[in-house]
Amino acid sequence: MNTPNHRIYLDHSATTPVDPRVVEAMAPYWNEIFANNESAHTFGQAAASALEEARQTVADVLNCRPSEIVFTASGTEADNLALRGAAWAARQSGRGNHIVTTTIEHHAVGHTTDQLRDLFDFEVTRVPVDERGRVSPDDVAAAIRPDTVLVSVMMANNEIGTVQPMVKIGRICRERGVLFHTDAVQAAGRLPLELDNMNVDLMA
Repeated sequence: MNTPNHRIYLDHSATTPVDPRVVEAMAPYWNEIFANNESAHTFGQAAASALEEARQTVADVLNCRPSEIVFTASGTEADNLALRGAAWAARQSGRGNHIVTTTIEHHAVGHTTDQLRDLFDFEVTRVPVDERGRVSPDDVAAAIRPDTVLVSVMMANNEIGTVQPMVKIGRICRERGVLFHTDAVQAAGRLPLELDNMNVDLMA
């Protein structure tokens, strides 16, 4: 029977109904603290204060500085900003144009690295995974070259749930002087996000 009371929805990892507690917490921002946070007037100052409180809350969860938090419209936008920004900055500084990622990344990473390769002549190496979707840190290490500027490995897969060995991969990247990016959207709220321990430079 296809009625509202009998529908089954199994795609909560993609998007899910908003928790009533979140709706309640956000209520003041629809019609009270609504202004542009860059505005100098009192309404804008209230919005700016709320935004910085939110930034501090996220920083506390990630054990990082508030200045390291950049709010975006989505995880996809965050991945794009991180990958494109890191790749172009590295190229302009003459460090290289090689990117290492895996065969099991979200489209936000996979399509972005494809575009960097196809339109802007970056070289991309995709490290394979085993039958459980797990990437070997040794394979990542073997893929890194002198001109590698960025490694991107998804922390937790959005379809099969595989959790990657982030600490080992992060240590390899740090030792080799390569930026390490991860899409941790599916890990947030489920796994500890210890940026320092994982040696992560960029996290979406």
